[in-house]
Amino acid sequence: MFRKAAIFVFSGFLLLNMYGCFALFAGAVGGVGTGVWLSGKLTQQFDATYDRTIQATESALRSFKFEIAKESKEANVATFRSHYTDGKEIWIDIRRVTDTSTKVEVRVGGVSGDKAACTKILNRIKEYL
Repeated sequence: MFRKAAIFVFSGFLLLNMYGCFALFAGAVGGVGTGVWLSGKLTQQFDATYDRTIQATESALRSFKFEIAKESKEANVATFRSHYTDGKEIWIDIRRVTDTSTKVEVRVGGVSGDKAACTKILNRIKEYL
């Protein structure tokens, strides 16, 4: 029974995410500004421009003294790769949602991810915004 409910909820998240209503649903469920833990990554939408969010992410990584191993910036998506203090890989994806909002996804480690590390990084990005 629990497995069916979990599959139903996860399917709902995917459906809402595909139609752009994920942020609205996440805000209604967890309160505005709350990160959502899904599939081993922490996701949060910010009321900040795309360029400002990129700058905040770079500043957050520098503040932890994480070297940016790989970086890609396009018109609507930016990605950063780095390594956490214990050697786990860090993936940060920034997506432009509107001209004044962005979605940031942070994953540290493999498939299951390290929620505590993701939370630290996402909170630091939030401080720089």
